[in-house]
Amino acid sequence: MTTPPSAGDLPVRRIDRILAFMSLGLLVLSVICFFSIIIASGPGGLEQADFATGMWPVVTLIVYVAPPVAFALLLALLIMTFVRRGRANKGR
Repeated sequence: MTTPPSAGDLPVRRIDRILAFMSLGLLVLSVICFFSIIIASGPGGLEQADFATGMWPVVTLIVYVAPPVAFALLLALLIMTFVRRGRANKGR
């Protein structure tokens, strides 16, 4: 049984959930790619790993690009939430 939100709480919108889960997904993907590079380049990893061919350039690009994009998504989510709360408090 759930209780309805109080008068001071704003409901969570779909775009808020989408931005939060996209940010979390990008961070998880980046960590997985980072560990795959560590495992492949380690002494007990893949002996013949050629990081210039195959999927490795994409994996490396994900490690470099995904965290800043995830941070930007979180920042956009925070700004949208603060603006929405400000407008809700202004209208009261």
